[in-house]
Amino acid sequence: MGRFTFRFWLKIAIALALAAGVAWYFRTAQPLVVLAEVLLSFNLFIFVHELGHFLAAKWRGLVIERFALWFGKPLWKKRIGGVDWILGSIPAGGYVALPQMAPMEAIEGGGAGGDIARENLPPISVLDKAIVAFAGPLFSMGLALVFSCLVWAVGRPLGEGDSTTVVGYVEENSPASRAGLQAGDKILSIDGHPVDRFSGMKATSITWRIVSSEGETIAFEVARPGQAAPLRFDVVPEIPKGSVFQRKALRQIEIWPAITPIVAKVFPGGPAARAGIRANDEVVSVNGERLFSTAALGGYMAAHPGELRLVVVRGGEKQPQTISMTPEIPVGQKEYRIGLVWDPHGKMGLIFPTPLEQVRDTVDSMKNTLGSVFSPKSGIGAQHLSGPIGILRYLYILFVSQDGWRLVLWFSVFLNINLAIMNLLPIPILDGGHIVMAVIEAIRRRPLSLRTLEFVNSACAAVVIGFLAYVTFFDLQDLPWKRHAKEAAPSEMKFAPEPAAAPATPSAPAQPKP
Repeated sequence: MGRFTFRFWLKIAIALALAAGVAWYFRTAQPLVVLAEVLLSFNLFIFVHELGHFLAAKWRGLVIERFALWFGKPLWKKRIGGVDWILGSIPAGGYVALPQMAPMEAIEGGGAGGDIARENLPPISVLDKAIVAFAGPLFSMGLALVFSCLVWAVGRPLGEGDSTTVVGYVEENSPASRAGLQAGDKILSIDGHPVDRFSGMKATSITWRIVSSEGETIAFEVARPGQAAPLRFDVVPEIPKGSVFQRKALRQIEIWPAITPIVAKVFPGGPAARAGIRANDEVVSVNGERLFSTAALGGYMAAHPGELRLVVVRGGEKQPQTISMTPEIPVGQKEYRIGLVWDPHGKMGLIFPTPLEQVRDTVDSMKNTLGSVFSPKSGIGAQHLSGPIGILRYLYILFVSQDGWRLVLWFSVFLNINLAIMNLLPIPILDGGHIVMAVIEAIRRRPLSLRTLEFVNSACAAVVIGFLAYVTFFDLQDLPWKRHAKEAAPSEMKFAPEPAAAPATPSAPAQPKP
């Protein structure tokens, strides 16, 4: 199969056709470059994990049949040094086939066994089985430590919206607004638990405390400017209804973090451009009211149509300046806008967490997530976990982000620690399952029968593959199909040469947005 057959060239032609289709759809080859980076990163993690098993098996003198990246029927196969090196057809992991440890037919994509008769192979010790099984997670953890040292050296980007505890915007008629929360409030604790950041999966995150809450109300303690004592608000969260084909929405109260409103792009010919707004300008206030978030400007224009007076701070200038403009309706649209795009992150900074801090944060996040998944009162379930497609999608998002390479280094730490720990779960076909079966053999003082191993591995493989198919179904709904196009920031915006001023009072259901 290592020869270049007609089937091989057919697969190459199909791959090239798919690549050409992607390039045509996006009108650029850049997504293909990023996708190649994503696949390279993802497969590096798998390869290093399986390399641990491979080298340990070599060291302990085990017979090795196959080294496979991905599962299923082979797309490519070549025999080198007595080992079949395989690229499978299902991008969901990899394996090293060791006939002296466990049968692998359940995940190899076929019912036929390997070329080596297992009954003719010498048995191996319990210690050898445990060493080989543990080597994969050990190599994944080692790779995570390498990446964590790189993150410690070069830093991890952190936006204002991630690290602040100040509310930047409260949606009108939302659970938060009905309870009395306001922009500018500094959240001190949620349900009695102190918080020190807005986003993330740590127990001290505002977002995590909201989505993982289990009571009918969520208790907020906040510090409000002008108030000497902290205030308490009981917020009744809402769960938006969605399609049965999408993940169930999590609890929401509709608040946004406070970030510095920084202009990322100004569209030529629009009100902002004509008034003199430039990229990188910081908007401090609108009509005398402080602007805590970019989302607040759209809400303000909806409630106060007409001329806007923005106080702007420009880099290199000490004194802020006031710039006036009137929102207009762009050509082909129905909503009033001023013709700019905000930087979604606000001011960015770098943090330099130690490797120990990164490992601890990852373990805490895993503990919180799994605890919520298995809690009967939590709204977080198995459908909110991600499989290979979800991981690839997130890697893609990180690669195209500002300072994306630093973010990928940070996520590589998180992902490899997850890979190590999840593979140590005591589930047959996983590394932890092999260790458990080795312990059972030690207690019984004799190996498990081949028939028992085949049954247990096949049953567990069916469960694991079924679970992967389940989460992959929801991962596919998160991909940027056409239904998400309206959510993206506009790439262009055109305004009429003779703009009409915004009306003094709202006369249409259209709402101004930035």
